[in-house]
Amino acid sequence: MIDSISGTLQQKEPTYAIIDVGGIRMKLGITISTYERLPSTGNQSELLVYFHVREDILALYGFDNEEQRSMFMLLIGISGIGPRSAMGILSGASTSEFKKRIIADDVKSLMIIPGIGAKTAKRIIVELKDKFIKEDDEEFLRLDESGLITDEMNDAFQVLQSLGYSHKQAQKAMKKVEISGGLSGGLEDMIKQLLSKI
Repeated sequence: MIDSISGTLQQKEPTYAIIDVGGIRMKLGITISTYERLPSTGNQSELLVYFHVREDILALYGFDNEEQRSMFMLLIGISGIGPRSAMGILSGASTSEFKKRIIADDVKSLMIIPGIGAKTAKRIIVELKDKFIKEDDEEFLRLDESGLITDEMNDAFQVLQSLGYSHKQAQKAMKKVEISGGLSGGLEDMIKQLLSKI
């Protein structure tokens, strides 16, 4: 599999780039954010690649970071979303903003992105929401602004969710407590501190 392409940038447009690799010019579909980060033509450029193979189509898609390529691959794994649709979706919002919209069940906000209708938006949420929440939890529980999250802090966070508070509410409460000096005491004290911030 082709992982990346490096060479001289010959041409760039909002939807594609042409890179000269040892005399062979490769045309790659790109997103608007990748277009904006490309150097001016004539300069060296490297893009991560997804090589799309179908019976009647061979196409290259280029990305300036792994996060965007990973999101693209998740999207094309959803029924009804092909590579072109996925590139259009990624051109309509940053990967972090897109993830936030999915976690928040924000169908209307997703429909603002070109190429996403109500049915597609709901399908994307169903397919990706749990995965993104899990990733978000792992990232949040690994580190926050004050450093490492302790096991007790993690337990307090989980207790809030078991009491019926949403992931977002629990996370906001945790951040508010951290801003005001951080959690202290035992598990019961931590839970009380968090509840006072909801």
